[in-house]
Amino acid sequence: MPYLFTSESVSEGHPDKVADQISDALIDHFLAFDPESKVACETLVTTGQVI
Repeated sequence: MPYLFTSESVSEGHPDKVADQISDALIDHFLAFDPESKVACETLVTTGQVI
């Protein structure tokens, strides 16, 4: 069965890339203190705000 493969690429400084870096840093922080920790992290970056 044929299928369509798509992907998205964003450049450095793009809000999606910044949000991913923030989420990754938070998860790394929790795992450094407790390797068994369970973490789910969502980050939203928009003009002048990080949520």
